[in-house]
Amino acid sequence: MKSYSVVLSGEAGQGLKTIETLFMKLLRQSGYYAFMTKELMSRVRGGNNTTELRISSEPVYAFTERTDLLIVLGKNGIRRLEKRLSSDTIVTGEAEHLSDTGVPCRKIPLPVEKSLEDIGGTLYANTLVSGLLCALFSCNPETAYNLISTQFAKKGADIVKNNITAFDRGMKLADTIPLHAEIKKDESVEARSKALSGTESVGIGALAGGCNFIASYPMSPGTGVLAFMASHADEYGVVAEQAEDELAALNMELGAWYAGARAMVTTSGGGFALMTEALSLAGCIESPAVIHLAERPGPATGLPTRTEQGDLNLAVYAGHGDFPRVIYAPGTLQDGIELARRAFDTADEFQVPVILLTDQYFLDSEGVIPKVDFSGNSILQHITETTADYKRYALTKSGISPRGIPGYGNGIVRVDSDEHTEEGLITEDADVRIAMTDKRMRKLKNLKDVEPELIGSRDYETLVVGWGSTYGAIREALERLGRKDIAFAHFRQVYPVPKGAKALLARAKRKILVENNVTGQFGNLLKQETLTDFDVRMLKYNGMQFSVEELVNKIGEAVKL
Repeated sequence: MKSYSVVLSGEAGQGLKTIETLFMKLLRQSGYYAFMTKELMSRVRGGNNTTELRISSEPVYAFTERTDLLIVLGKNGIRRLEKRLSSDTIVTGEAEHLSDTGVPCRKIPLPVEKSLEDIGGTLYANTLVSGLLCALFSCNPETAYNLISTQFAKKGADIVKNNITAFDRGMKLADTIPLHAEIKKDESVEARSKALSGTESVGIGALAGGCNFIASYPMSPGTGVLAFMASHADEYGVVAEQAEDELAALNMELGAWYAGARAMVTTSGGGFALMTEALSLAGCIESPAVIHLAERPGPATGLPTRTEQGDLNLAVYAGHGDFPRVIYAPGTLQDGIELARRAFDTADEFQVPVILLTDQYFLDSEGVIPKVDFSGNSILQHITETTADYKRYALTKSGISPRGIPGYGNGIVRVDSDEHTEEGLITEDADVRIAMTDKRMRKLKNLKDVEPELIGSRDYETLVVGWGSTYGAIREALERLGRKDIAFAHFRQVYPVPKGAKALLARAKRKILVENNVTGQFGNLLKQETLTDFDVRMLKYNGMQFSVEELVNKIGEAVKL
């Protein structure tokens, strides 16, 4: 597979987002596959942010350390990236920005400011860079002109004209960059694929699941889902509410489900911690709830704009008392859509909280995926028309009581946070307490697990285990290793541990765990549930995601042991 890695480095406020949006669309419409990841500093302006764009003739899924072209838009834009540079790396930008490193690389000055001084200067630097990349990768400029005109139309004809001028000048500067990209185009990519981010995948899945109410208090990196849902509120009939705090947000969601809505919240670890009282309320009143928990490194504020898989224990054990829950963790953009949609069906059917566990890396990444056909999508409501003798918490063999909503039928729909009778009346009767607890805890016995996906040979000797956003890096690393004795088990349902997990693990002579946290939280959960431990644990917790090269080296070394 032939691919190239382009890294953009610039300060917050310099317009990296404009390049990302324009160039990702341009790549897809030009017949390329692409994958984009970001590293953001925790500040509104300044600092140094980076974006990696991988361009390929085949689908790519993950972050790589290799850098073929580094474009520096601001000062101090190289030093943090020195470990990713080589003698083959081309580094370009204003001459004054290229002296930040002594690492051998091919430095080529790019006269950005001089090229734009007659039309407004560096205000248009991002569009100039887009033109440079368009020419380097032989994209269609006419497509770019249309995208530019659409993107800047609201700012007036002069702004559109200046951006097109900057784009053209960027294309001319491509002659000075000795990058001869040789990637085979697939003209069908545009027709059969879609470029979207992890944030958008979660939002699309929620809409497909019938979500019509979202209440959240903003907290990165989960805020993007709230913004996405709010931006489509009128189109899809969604009520979007920015709550005064996280506890209020989840209580609003429970009220919405009680009234018959399909509702969700989106938050991060610190916000979810504040929701735990309402999470227990959901467990006791047997309310459906969908919670999108977007992980970032903790504890406390931690690294608010970096990534980590550090909240699995929080999701599994949050809340006082015992009550069932389900936790899904998407690894691909397709997973983001499917599992978000599934979360609503699971919550509705089993009347339990369902947590969708993502992280900053997953949400901020963007890729090209096959178009999803929603024509057969259906939403099954598990709501009962009540009768006069309706019992909200009727004791049933399945543990699932009929769920009514106020006004639909003749019954009274009582919910109570105290222990209660079948009718929903407060009780301290010990026998009723036992019966109600047992009823709640057997709810998930008929849950259809999302079994782990096994990638590679069925006759594996070494099994690599990962969950959530580690999917892409692990899969691509194993493809590069090309070993027929190694397979990869990717878990999309992390709790309850799927029933097939124990047999998968038992067949392996060597087991390798890959996780973005310091304690191996999922590995510990698997050990607890299956009594199986790992021979090697590859753990990363510096705020960065795994790279493909890193796992190639680490897994390669491990199988030599």
